[in-house]
Amino acid sequence: MKASPLAAAGVALASTAQAQVVQFDIQKRDGPNLRDLGRRAATINGVLSNQQIQGGYFLNVEVGTPPQNITLQLDTGSSDVWVPSSSADICTQVSQRNPGCTFGSFDSDKSTSLRTVGKDEFDITYVDNSFSKGDYIQDDFHIGGVTVSNLTMGLGLDSSIANGLIGVGYINDEASLSTIRSTYPNLPVVLQQEKLINTVAYSLWLNDLDASAGSILFGGIDTEKYQGDLTKINIQRADNSNVFTEFAVELFEVQATSPSGTDTLSTSVDSLVAVLDSGTTLTYLPQDMAEQAWKEVGASFNEEFGLAVVPCSIRNVNGHFSFTFAGADGPKINVTMAELALDLFSGGPQPKFSSGPNQGQSVCEFGIQNTTGSPFLLGDTFLRSAFVVYDLVNNEIAIAPTNFNSTKTNVVAFASSGAPIPSATSAPNQSKSGPSSGTGGMSAASGFQDSDNAAPYTSAFSGPGAIIVGMTIGYTLLGGAIFGAGWL
Repeated sequence: MKASPLAAAGVALASTAQAQVVQFDIQKRDGPNLRDLGRRAATINGVLSNQQIQGGYFLNVEVGTPPQNITLQLDTGSSDVWVPSSSADICTQVSQRNPGCTFGSFDSDKSTSLRTVGKDEFDITYVDNSFSKGDYIQDDFHIGGVTVSNLTMGLGLDSSIANGLIGVGYINDEASLSTIRSTYPNLPVVLQQEKLINTVAYSLWLNDLDASAGSILFGGIDTEKYQGDLTKINIQRADNSNVFTEFAVELFEVQATSPSGTDTLSTSVDSLVAVLDSGTTLTYLPQDMAEQAWKEVGASFNEEFGLAVVPCSIRNVNGHFSFTFAGADGPKINVTMAELALDLFSGGPQPKFSSGPNQGQSVCEFGIQNTTGSPFLLGDTFLRSAFVVYDLVNNEIAIAPTNFNSTKTNVVAFASSGAPIPSATSAPNQSKSGPSSGTGGMSAASGFQDSDNAAPYTSAFSGPGAIIVGMTIGYTLLGGAIFGAGWL
């Protein structure tokens, strides 16, 4: 999981459930505006709130007896549910730089159904060294009209993160492996054990950047939420391991296409494996590949803030990046420029370039950033353009281009535990052959912007936004948990 760099907007949530499927819908709001969760019968379908500025997608849940309302971030890149304790310093020591636990916290003393099952045994650290520590507890967990009794969760008594998480990854990536050396049934497993869904699988539809609704659907797929065909690809095991820990897939090729043509981005990485991670706001590619992407769009890397930026007007450019998986014949997802330019902060005017070729234009964060080593992450700037099915039993991902802003629904549940993904066919000729070496040219770059601006440049920022960006840039690097035998 990686969070966004920027200040939080608010949350609004609703959800539904069906027999053998549980869905939680995703809704976006500019300020806190929470709704109660509802219920349907047949799958479990849930509402996620798109926090465009802070980054990430959030679910409204209730924990304990009597229920306490908390908003938690959905994270396919980790595996533990955890809640911030109301007594944690990050919740109580509010300041200009620390607004406190605005998404809610949990007062364990007020829950009559809580049991502590691991004193001082919850300890999770993410890629950027942000952390949460405390106890493992069991308590009632209410989500989407569904109640799970005695769900094992972490209670963050000492945390650098102000909001809790709903980790829905493999149990082999749980934080408990770093302390008690064992796993426990996490939320997706418990939903199957309680016969609310037939198998440990779910599908994710984030919709577009400005969308007010999307969903996570446990136990099934929605055929109205994607275009074309669902294609299955293999999840890759961690290096030197026989277990699956992350939703890591082979990224075969990345191409940039504009009216000028198509360029294939190259990399020195022999076999490019990327993790599909809803808890990561941006997409992180190898350094050499990211730099080529920046050159395509004329992005500049700002040393002060540690990220690549572009003029916000690039959203209107007729171009896209294509991501191809599991070989040349595998599924391809196109991500348009409208999905790759993110505002730097919420409210008020955006910072502007005060010098350089884009002087006077508003500054946006570019949705493809760099990293010098694994994990390579396909975060929300990629996932919004894809409908993704996560099958934790058969260790497969099914993927198709998303059907943006679909108002129809056709939910199909998995038939049984271990049943194949409905309506999906396997990608042919899957192989870990690694990404293409590229064409070596940048002919498409002139189609993304004026050719004079096609190389990275350095520009100063001006305006009130520059201060806020500097204060909030630390939120960018949360990332996946760095314990256990995973890719992370």
